[in-house]
Amino acid sequence: MIDFLKHIQSELSYIISTTATMDLDSLLADETKSRAVTHSLLIIGEACKRVPDEFRFNHAEFDWRGFAGLRDRLIHQYWGIDQTLFWEAITVDVPVNKEWIDVIIEQELVKLSGK
Repeated sequence: MIDFLKHIQSELSYIISTTATMDLDSLLADETKSRAVTHSLLIIGEACKRVPDEFRFNHAEFDWRGFAGLRDRLIHQYWGIDQTLFWEAITVDVPVNKEWIDVIIEQELVKLSGK
């Protein structure tokens, strides 16, 4: 399971670094970056779905359901995604949840090390 958490962490970091100097219009104008960020959101959503329910319940500070739902909307309703909500996910949800996943992974690594 730690692998799924690290995938989430890596993709959140990628989105933050890729979009750090961009606004919504510049992201949408750069098809390569826009597709890459979308792909990262898909990976995050899929990884969230793979994390066991009990673990997600015990770490409710992370928005597991929100990212899984965003993944579903990106896959099944890609033509109707509200770009403002897409940008809000990137600029608000991603950074906040990056902080949480860092804490969660650190806690899990401590548990795994037996300290």
